[in-house]
Amino acid sequence: MSDVLRVGMLGCGNVGAAVARMLHDHASDVERRAGVRVEIVRVAVRDPSKKRNASPLPHLVKEPDDVVAAADVDVVLELIGGIEPARTLVLQAMAAGKSVVTANKALLAEHGPELFDEAVRRGVDLLYEAAVGGGIPVIRTIREHLAGDRVVRITAILNGTTNYILTRMTEGGSTLADAVGEAQDLGYAEADPSADVGGHDAAAKAAILATIAFDTSVPGSAVFREGIERVSPEDIAFAGRLGYVVKLLAVAERVGDAVSVRVQPAMIPYTHPLAAVRESFNAVLIEGERVGPLMLLGRGAGGDPTATSVVGDLIELARGRASAGSITMAGHAAHGPAGAAARPLLHMDDLEGEYYLLLEVADRPGVLAAIAHAFAHHQVSIKQVWQEGRGEDAQLVLITHRAPERTFRECVRTLRGLQSVKDVRSVIRVEAAEA
Repeated sequence: MSDVLRVGMLGCGNVGAAVARMLHDHASDVERRAGVRVEIVRVAVRDPSKKRNASPLPHLVKEPDDVVAAADVDVVLELIGGIEPARTLVLQAMAAGKSVVTANKALLAEHGPELFDEAVRRGVDLLYEAAVGGGIPVIRTIREHLAGDRVVRITAILNGTTNYILTRMTEGGSTLADAVGEAQDLGYAEADPSADVGGHDAAAKAAILATIAFDTSVPGSAVFREGIERVSPEDIAFAGRLGYVVKLLAVAERVGDAVSVRVQPAMIPYTHPLAAVRESFNAVLIEGERVGPLMLLGRGAGGDPTATSVVGDLIELARGRASAGSITMAGHAAHGPAGAAARPLLHMDDLEGEYYLLLEVADRPGVLAAIAHAFAHHQVSIKQVWQEGRGEDAQLVLITHRAPERTFRECVRTLRGLQSVKDVRSVIRVEAAEA
């Protein structure tokens, strides 16, 4: 076996540059832990002449094919993101007998089954710790540490941008627009923040976690998704008065033999383990049948944290090759879609939950009775209710008891049709305190 693991890198943005720096600065530690030297030998970038904040990079090329087909490359590190051309390049690398390390959450969420099947068929490895949670070792924790237990539920904050935004709204009284602007100024949010604010990023990560935790294929498109676009300062304030904080939560849970996966704003009690997760931090609360709750906290994005997971995968790959030639069959196909038992995915209508509602109403006699009648008609019980303001500014704040999702949504439609209800301003799920 060669005494060097030769890496061909696709893309060299923030994460790629951080990987190059880490492999250079920690070279002796990496070699000692991996058992071989880990070296970047080729890097495909759009503009080889562009200055980069990385250690000297060898053999910069414009064409990705010059990496995936190169004879002097053992493993392809895919860091370009997106679906295409990343999918095609990963498949080409595997066809050439090369293992792949990726941080591409969108690719795995939508094409995971295809890529896992191809890795098994070609006898190569596909590692992806950096795809979820940046530097948080959540994939390895589920795959290895909890392999002997049964994961029953994952509740997580998987997007640091939205967590920062909601923190600013909660602690600084910012509007959503102002908080997004602050996040952009700090580099947490892109110029177009819709992937974060709309919940798309968190949904892709939730799909990957559900896939490995429940041994079934969960595509990103199957994840119920709501973003934080409609969360207002009023909602944040009312949540605080009730003893809650608003977070964008990803929840994946086993319900009998089925699986439910959703991403949506939720009010959680101050006593909940995730309530104190602030700023741009991510956190994953995993509940095992036997081990109980286990929480991982850390930076879920950024060059250095994500590079830590990428380099960890490279070291794992090198160790696996040294001991068994390939680690795919022993470590990855076991939890991937290949060979996994298909489990039904529950629609949101099949779940139950508690909800907070903010209604803009006409301030006149009989309004509360009409609203209460609508709830009673749909057999949705009200836990708390009070009125804020008078006249044209009258608002009703309600918290429901648990009710079937389908029934609750029908109740909301009825409320929107009442003459006394000017607007259903907000609907936010309330998560229980139990972890």
